[in-house]
Amino acid sequence: MSVPLRNPRLLFLSRDPALVEAQLKSQRLTLAQAGPLRDDISTDEITPLTVMTVFDERLGRYAHTGFKTGGAKPIAVDALKSGNFSVLVGGKRYGKGSSREHSPVAEREAGVQLVIAESFERIYRQNADNVGLFTSTDFGLIERLQAGDVISVDELVGGRDRLAAAILRAGGLLQYGKAALSIPNENARRSATDAALPGTTDIAPKPQTLAQKIFQRNALATAQTPAELKAGEGGFVRADWRFIHEYYTGMAAHLLQRAYGDTLALHKPQSILAFEDHLSYAHRSPAHVTGRLLPGVRELSGAHRRFVAAHGIKDHCYLDTPSTELAVGAIGGSEGISHALMAERYALPGQLVVGTDSHTPHSGAVGCLAFGVGTTDMANSMVTGAVRVTMPESLRIELNGLLPPGVTAKDLVLHLLALPDIKAGAGVGRIFEFTGSAVRALSTDERATLTNMTAELGGFTGIVAPDAESARFLKERRGVDFSPEAWMVSDAGAPYAGEITVDCSALTPMVARPGDPGNGIALCTLASDTPVKLDIAYGGSCTAGKRADFDLYHEVLAWAVAHGQRVAPHVKLYLQFGTVDVRDYCERQGYLATFAAAGAELLQPACGACANCGPGSSDNANQVTVSAINRNFPGRSGPGNVWLASPPTVAASAIAGWLCSFAELQSAFSEAKKSRSSSGFFIPGPDEP
Repeated sequence: MSVPLRNPRLLFLSRDPALVEAQLKSQRLTLAQAGPLRDDISTDEITPLTVMTVFDERLGRYAHTGFKTGGAKPIAVDALKSGNFSVLVGGKRYGKGSSREHSPVAEREAGVQLVIAESFERIYRQNADNVGLFTSTDFGLIERLQAGDVISVDELVGGRDRLAAAILRAGGLLQYGKAALSIPNENARRSATDAALPGTTDIAPKPQTLAQKIFQRNALATAQTPAELKAGEGGFVRADWRFIHEYYTGMAAHLLQRAYGDTLALHKPQSILAFEDHLSYAHRSPAHVTGRLLPGVRELSGAHRRFVAAHGIKDHCYLDTPSTELAVGAIGGSEGISHALMAERYALPGQLVVGTDSHTPHSGAVGCLAFGVGTTDMANSMVTGAVRVTMPESLRIELNGLLPPGVTAKDLVLHLLALPDIKAGAGVGRIFEFTGSAVRALSTDERATLTNMTAELGGFTGIVAPDAESARFLKERRGVDFSPEAWMVSDAGAPYAGEITVDCSALTPMVARPGDPGNGIALCTLASDTPVKLDIAYGGSCTAGKRADFDLYHEVLAWAVAHGQRVAPHVKLYLQFGTVDVRDYCERQGYLATFAAAGAELLQPACGACANCGPGSSDNANQVTVSAINRNFPGRSGPGNVWLASPPTVAASAIAGWLCSFAELQSAFSEAKKSRSSSGFFIPGPDEP
């Protein structure tokens, strides 16, 4: 068996846009001629926001239209498809970013059969497997392909685990699952988890990490995979919760209908949850309005609602909009961001949770194993109950010492992202186990910032062992009585791929320069004589829309109001709740009046500007934003430049008009009071002469 790649066209995704354009115009290059390749090609670039309302074969027209290199976007609509390229070649961490399966589907539909890169992000590569798109890190294939060799499937899957190889040979996961995991009968579809598999296995006596224990308690055996999961091997697990949101439901429904037709029946639909969290503010999104994407939004919403209604899935829908209506964005806001609501209302310590979002690890803060999967993975699990996983190694993150005043979990994550080992890929595909005295002192909301941004760290997921704080959180938020069980901790001598230790007491407020969350620097090191002037300040998203985050926004803005200050005239500050529970909390605490007095615009729960889906996104390339979201890839929140920062830094910067910490804002105010003049970046309030 072989892949039909005789004399294929290769497209080298070079750092030089002129070389990319030359290849699109039929020039053939060697690897040496292509020069350095682009690293960190994100799924946001492969399929940008404007493509996300498409969920079928039309995606092929738009593959890599967001690819940016050398300040240019050289790949136009239809360019990849019309160029008959069957092989793409990129650099390190190919496919980083969101879990959108639109990206490998778009590449496949454009005619690409193989992607070669130095390394791949876990979710992207698994998604590629699931749709039958081959991937390889073997650069030796390039010269052979250009010489006319035919590359066999055996070669392409030779270095992969047995399950990945079987899925690729079958043509994708749904084809594999239909043949190997599902057992049809006359009335419904029984799955491998009901009949063909032996059930959970006992915890092995050897030392294990907490993540290994949860995996083992949920492991399933198949003809291709053992019940005992070992690092690097593929297998299947059962999940306590599976969830999907409206960006992916239409694609999942399309794939399932094509694979199963009228015989489609879901496995344990009561453990499947649906969310409408991304697009409720699309009517106020510059990208959606100017790009005329609202009809596509309605198509997505309609597909989502038809599917959940047909299968009796619980849907967390748009606020004040009946689920039978299609008035997308008529009110604005939803019940909450999917993974934020999972942590607040559903996930429990020791459980296994999967969702169609790269930030599903958010719930790891409560001591469960939560990880993101692609659309095909979710579709397969909906029918079979089995979730595909390649068993990851764990990385121990020892965080000691107390965080200084004004330093938050977000600053800590930005510090981790800037570490040389992390930037070199030490965390890629691994489970981040956060431990140490600093973690134990954090609230669950702050722990969720750590586990949430495991996605940006390149990890599989993040987890914090449940403790007394977990018990407090569950009792306060849900009225659940919980005590950690003896097994809910990593054993002494458990295996780790490595360890990173941080003295948290030495940290100061951090920011990440535009372009990548890994561009972190200490805020105090920015040159004071060239302050970063701002246009937009945004506080919200799953990472920074929690109760603890709003406590911090309020602390800064209450200080500002008390000292006669408001949001700077040239800055627009948006504060967006992560869930309705957070909104109600802020109302009970009396925060809303303070936010209004400071000049902030409050937004109902939604992903919003974080996904370029609402207010807070830039609408031109000259705008500068400071944002508490989790990623700032090019185009992620509009065409402008986005600085990442903590909630207090976002609020303080909005008041000052320039990028600064809360301590710097207070210091500037004190100096201005003494001199009765502007400090150079401080905007005097109405009571100041």
